Amino acid sequence: MDLKKSGELLCNLRKAKGLSQKDVAEKLGLQPKTVSKWETGHGFPDVSYVAELSKILGVSAESLLMGYLAENREEDGNMKRIKFYVCPDCGGILYGTGEGQVICCGKQLSALKPSKDSDNHKISISEIENDYYITFDHEMTKNHYIGFVAMVSFDKILLAKLYPEQDPSVRLPRINRGKFYYYCSKHGLFEF
Repeated sequence: MDLKKSGELLCNLRKAKGLSQKDVAEKLGLQPKTVSKWETGHGFPDVSYVAELSKILGVSAESLLMGYLAENREEDGNMKRIKFYVCPDCGGILYGTGEGQVICCGKQLSALKPSKDSDNHKISISEIENDYYITFDHEMTKNHYIGFVAMVSFDKILLAKLYPEQDPSVRLPRINRGKFYYYCSKHGLFEF
């Protein structure tokens, strides 16, 4: 661990948040000289302070320990590289186009790996006016249901959340050259 790099990172993050060393120290229940010691590279926070310090500074504990913030490459922001995440506890749907750490309900989530459309999930897509009307021949019970349908184009994402015991159909505005995704609560993410 490079204490000088870590100290510079702590100092830059603190200043970016508009906090003084005294502000950070008070939030942690420490003396300001302790924060100064960390920022000058003459020490590093005890492991018991790293989690709270990461919350105060708005970065992951891992970034603090590494001493730098990993930057996404420009091509990571491409919509073709979209990743979906579903929280197993609250059912929250998150997505992103770059690398990152996704946490919901206190758990780190892994990106869902899409499979090709399967025969177990019969899908019908028709056009009504300027919309796609998507229906599923799929049960919609509390334990087995379609959780969302998304259409991703080169510059936008349209996502519709579905709920258990709801009609398994959705209407999305039509956009050109997009890829459809859907999520089954038992079988994961599919693309078609």
